[in-house]
Amino acid sequence: MNRFKLHRRCQAPDAADAGTGSPAAVLDAEAIHRLRQLDPDGSRGFMGQLLRTFETSLVRHLASLREAQAQADLKRAGDVAHTLKSSSASVGALVFAQGCAVVERGARQGDMAALQAPLDGLLAEGERVLAAVRAMLAT
Repeated sequence: MNRFKLHRRCQAPDAADAGTGSPAAVLDAEAIHRLRQLDPDGSRGFMGQLLRTFETSLVRHLASLREAQAQADLKRAGDVAHTLKSSSASVGALVFAQGCAVVERGARQGDMAALQAPLDGLLAEGERVLAAVRAMLAT
């Protein structure tokens, strides 16, 4: 089950994909399709370049989120979540992007204890997104 409230346009993963970490279970197919249309024949390598850039950024930002959580640094957690929110949505990691919004809002409220569960969920979903991106890069 998803850890974050979903907007109407987001769908929960199919039961067959749930928990598998497959790209279909984690990344929105429509978003991926739209990105592929920017380089339909793949001759420019756009999709690979985009996913590699996102992967690098995600690894760095997940580490920053872990550090912010360990140091009870609300401002940093909120800032990192804000940074990840739009880039995640653009690659189709919609559940992750929504989790970023939850953490960003929670950080503004100033209660680190209340932010622990959303941060844990965001970090877990971030690892799923990372695995999905890496799986797409491997194909």
